[in-house]
Amino acid sequence: MTNAIEVEGLIKRFGDKTVVDNVSMQVAEGEIVGFLGPNGSGKTTTIRMVCGLLTPDAGKGNVLGYDLLSEGLKIKRKVGYMTQKFSFYEDLTIKENLEFVARLYELNPVDAFVHKTLADLDMTSRRNQLAGTLSGGWKQRLALAACIMHQPKLLLLDEPTAGVDPKARRDFWDEIHALAREGLTVLVSTHYMDEAERCHRINYISYGKMLATGTVDEVIAQADLTTFIITGPDMAGLALELRTRPGVEQVAPFGNTLHVVGADRAALQASMGELEGKPGIEIRRGETSLEDVFIQFMAGSKDNMA
Repeated sequence: MTNAIEVEGLIKRFGDKTVVDNVSMQVAEGEIVGFLGPNGSGKTTTIRMVCGLLTPDAGKGNVLGYDLLSEGLKIKRKVGYMTQKFSFYEDLTIKENLEFVARLYELNPVDAFVHKTLADLDMTSRRNQLAGTLSGGWKQRLALAACIMHQPKLLLLDEPTAGVDPKARRDFWDEIHALAREGLTVLVSTHYMDEAERCHRINYISYGKMLATGTVDEVIAQADLTTFIITGPDMAGLALELRTRPGVEQVAPFGNTLHVVGADRAALQASMGELEGKPGIEIRRGETSLEDVFIQFMAGSKDNMA
């Protein structure tokens, strides 16, 4: 399988701060890869280097067969990049915004490209609505339309569903999977664990360093965490007590239960054993989630801006 993205040892500094530190990544053609990490971890900077907007201070790679260091302009023509912030003219209609983008890409005839894009994303009925009056979900759809109108080979999405409702998020991801089935490659940064689980593979970056890569199941397995579920009375008081016990690294309330996670299995099991037999307390093994792994990575990482 051919790789759409193949980068090695990417480094980017701003002043004396290393924002991206020796990041390597591969994304196969037609693959949807999630890019996870805390705020300020270097996700956006990495995406901007991949699409040719930023030049790495070190490293090398190819994107869509073009050299990352010397052919950035060619890469830009083949990439669709959806930024975190809505960046279209709010006093223009959906149709007028798309016409503007079509002219930027020198698409001819403009009307044909705009008409097809509106139809493909089911936006024709709203084509004359001002962009500034759109809901979050419709703004998101307009942004996606502008990104794919020039028929890119690679789609880069930087937290594309922030602030939209669950129905709009699900519809958006259905569209992304439909595009991937047609051969489009997608790299998407997200903080939503359910979205990460819809990706073929994920990469986890924390404060500039790549910590894990693989399928969701592989990343969870690599973390090697043990999880217990506890139910019983006074969960709030028990949570405070558990945080002081050996082997307990995470305690999170979920409804009427506590989700207890740790990397030292023996120490955690011993702490759980001390609770057994207490009135009303029930303990069972749980499945470690991707969110547990995310929190564990964050706890063990040092802020490179500190």
